[in-house]
Amino acid sequence: MKRERPGRVSLAAGTYDAGLSPFAQRSGESRGRARKEDPCSIRLPYQRDRDRIVHSKAFRRLKHKTQVFIAPEGDHYRTRLTHTLEVSGIARAVARALRLNEDLTEAIAMGHDLGHTPFGHAGEEALDGVLRGMGYPGFRHNEQSLRVVDVLENEGRGLNLTWEVRNGIAHHTGDDRPFTLEGRVVRVCDRVAYINHDIDDALRARLIHPYDLPQEAVALLGVTGSDRIDTLAHDLVDASDAAGDIVQSPEIGTAMDDLRTFLFRTVYARSLEVSGGGTIQELLGHLFRHFMEHPEQLPEGLFRAGGLAAAPAPSTALDERADRVRAVTDHIAGMTDRYAEQVYFDVFLPRSWRR
Repeated sequence: MKRERPGRVSLAAGTYDAGLSPFAQRSGESRGRARKEDPCSIRLPYQRDRDRIVHSKAFRRLKHKTQVFIAPEGDHYRTRLTHTLEVSGIARAVARALRLNEDLTEAIAMGHDLGHTPFGHAGEEALDGVLRGMGYPGFRHNEQSLRVVDVLENEGRGLNLTWEVRNGIAHHTGDDRPFTLEGRVVRVCDRVAYINHDIDDALRARLIHPYDLPQEAVALLGVTGSDRIDTLAHDLVDASDAAGDIVQSPEIGTAMDDLRTFLFRTVYARSLEVSGGGTIQELLGHLFRHFMEHPEQLPEGLFRAGGLAAAPAPSTALDERADRVRAVTDHIAGMTDRYAEQVYFDVFLPRSWRR
């Protein structure tokens, strides 16, 4: 029996959109994709985006990418994958309470960290430092996440996501806020998630003690991570519902910022000391220089996906160098922790020294 695909999608979108808040992004009003596609008879556009992200190679690699602690002794520390799932869960709960588009919210949450480097903060700082030292703007994982979904996945064709999902991924951090309220929900919930689970992991690692935390913020938000997430989520819903935008109440927002400042000043700095941040910078720096000198060792797919051979032949040596830098950055940023270590040993450690 032949399906009436256009009719089914129109009915599904209308039915779903009818229950949303007037402020929500409607599936039927998407700005669309860079390459036009036929609609699906059982999934709305943002559902398809979410599925494409979850089935991507970059998403699978998140399970072996550090969140904060590099090679921790224990199985209970967060990775980029578990962080992504926590963000998605919190963001969907907030979106549902505000009657926003849950499919769009989840798609943005699932894709927001696809461009993160190996080795967490140390890896991002290392790659950023290398690029700036070469005279380039530096490295930002949100920009790399957009590049992953636009260019690097699917053998250089990208995932062809909708404009709203791409916008939410690109602006989940940085100076500019996402265009949709759903994207703004993910932006706040990303911070809600990592502030609280990074504190939890730091306590588990005995890097800090409970009394080290800003006590006024703890008294207001809650003693446990679960209590704090609950307080922050409820406040986000209540304040946003009253404002018609995604906002926090001033008191709660200030308390969360105090915890975030504490993390950057204390936890992340100590975690780099404990995990050997200098070693990570040296490892990635050596790998970057090696692949700049030996581009023939880069995966062939990178060339098809936006590296050296993705455009017409470079007209100048500067163009060729910039293309090579782009390809090397893509390769290293896409590595997992253990793969980066393996490549480093393969390149720099003579086989005769190994046991």
